Amino acid sequence: MVETQCTLTEAIQFIGVGLHSGKKVNLTICPAPENHGYIFQRTDVEGQPLIPADVDLVIATDRGTTLEHHGVRVQTTEHVLAALVGCGIDNALIKLDGPEIPILDGSSMPFVHAIEKVGKSNQNAERVYLELDEIIPWEDTARNIEFLAVPNPIFRITVMVDYNSPVLGTQHASMYNLGEFNREIAPCRTFCFLRELEVLAKNNLIKGGDLDNAIVLVDRTDVTKEELHRLATLLGKTNLDISIEKIGVLNSSKLQFENEPARHKLLDIVGDLALVGRPIKAHILAARPGHFGNVAFAKILKEQIKKQQSKERFFDLSQKPVYTIKQIEEILPHRYPFLLVDKVISITENEIIGLKNITFNEPVFTGHFPGNPVFPGVLQVEAMAQVGGIFALHRLDDPHLYTTYFMKIDNVRFKSKVLPGDTLIFALKLMSPIRRGLVEMSGTAYVNGHVVMQAEMLAQVIKDKA
Repeated sequence: MVETQCTLTEAIQFIGVGLHSGKKVNLTICPAPENHGYIFQRTDVEGQPLIPADVDLVIATDRGTTLEHHGVRVQTTEHVLAALVGCGIDNALIKLDGPEIPILDGSSMPFVHAIEKVGKSNQNAERVYLELDEIIPWEDTARNIEFLAVPNPIFRITVMVDYNSPVLGTQHASMYNLGEFNREIAPCRTFCFLRELEVLAKNNLIKGGDLDNAIVLVDRTDVTKEELHRLATLLGKTNLDISIEKIGVLNSSKLQFENEPARHKLLDIVGDLALVGRPIKAHILAARPGHFGNVAFAKILKEQIKKQQSKERFFDLSQKPVYTIKQIEEILPHRYPFLLVDKVISITENEIIGLKNITFNEPVFTGHFPGNPVFPGVLQVEAMAQVGGIFALHRLDDPHLYTTYFMKIDNVRFKSKVLPGDTLIFALKLMSPIRRGLVEMSGTAYVNGHVVMQAEMLAQVIKDKA
């Protein structure tokens, strides 16, 4: 049975403060179209820029996961992403008018409650999983972190934490399937040790932290009232009534589960692995995890997706083209010998597939290379860019009045030579929704189903003709 993607039935709203920034923020989680994924939007920044939930955009993991795209950041993304994953939401636009997701009660539960209240809507597009065909290990010996991903038909996580503390020694937590997340994992709050508070505060963190949104663990009894008052002042909480009677949880706050800290670490893993870009079918085992390790392992899993995508992909070239060469000339300004797209065989909301037939009659083979004709890599990139240009222009009423100017090309990789007689097929996908004429796409070029080139491109569509 084919699983289809889901989104929210309606938008949900939250008001709170950021755990680290301490700033008030309004957050709205909106329904989103198929294949949209999770994308953040900073409504308080000019142009309301988008920040895709992509592990490659992580720029900090100190006590939370921070993303940055084109100079705009969003902090502490893990709890809201974990809730979306746990509730089976594939596509969502997360709008916020500040730099950080509100901490609320320090868990994912407020997000889960709101999502469950409005419900989810089924969409038509197929849900595509990351499924493993091999065991993937990773470790950081310096930090004593270990991860292992094992092929499994469902998403399962097993966590072990060890803090070498009398109040929090070795703990284990498990989620046997995603259906357990909302009740067994989502309510578990973030935590820290009392001894960490001064360092965190001096590093400009936890400005929005208090005993309502975080568990504070105390592993010593010799804490003086003067020390507590100094900490409260440092945190801007001078009116906070703090008492310590024994080793345990500050003010004897009751833990919701005996292993609530370990369960919260599992929650963080769910949220950070959402940055892989696909739901996961695997058993994830983690020893002494944190945001640094979560993100590092998410990058390993994303590379696994790329590895799987780099394998053979075949296209039906007998289907009727969406655009013939004559129709392409009505969209693109290029002409012989620089029009490098012969036809477009498919266009969807997020992907375009075009092709170029390579013949020995190409003018470039006169000099590249005589006696050893190889189609130049720069022209492969240009041909791919032209396919992307067609995608950018095809929805416009008068595409001939516009020009697509490419602003940036990243991560170009050439895998194999392209020779006369080859049919070069380009498949490009949107990396984020088109905004203000900016089109960001990732492309793969194939010959006989095998990858020969890959690149990421950013272009701007400008009306420059009357």
